[in-house]
Amino acid sequence: MSYLDNLESSLKNLESQEERDPREHQRRQDERKRADSIAPWAEQLKNAPFTQKLFDEAALAGHKIRTKVYMAWFDDMLRLEARERRLELRPTAEGIVAAFIEPDGATKTQAVNLKSDPAVLVKQWLDSNPNPA
Repeated sequence: MSYLDNLESSLKNLESQEERDPREHQRRQDERKRADSIAPWAEQLKNAPFTQKLFDEAALAGHKIRTKVYMAWFDDMLRLEARERRLELRPTAEGIVAAFIEPDGATKTQAVNLKSDPAVLVKQWLDSNPNPA
């Protein structure tokens, strides 16, 4: 079987699979709309001075408590992790949301203003009580 025959066969299989599941097309459109609506906020999060200051403040706070703060981008989401606690900054259609995730899985969210002081967010994340009363 030649490369073109194989490619044609694969395309036909994909088309027939899509015909079997009519919701697939709608799901793709919804995903595309969601991506388009969060794109401006994701871009702001990646390029804002707030983000660089957040990295600096997180590293400084980690040094003070003698722990490494891991920072990673996952698509449009920024994750900081230290001592089994995570802080995720997630772009949404309405803005940026911070998710504070505790070791037991408890999650608290709040809106983030990219013009605010990131030190306050880092302090709130690392000083939060893992077992609220």
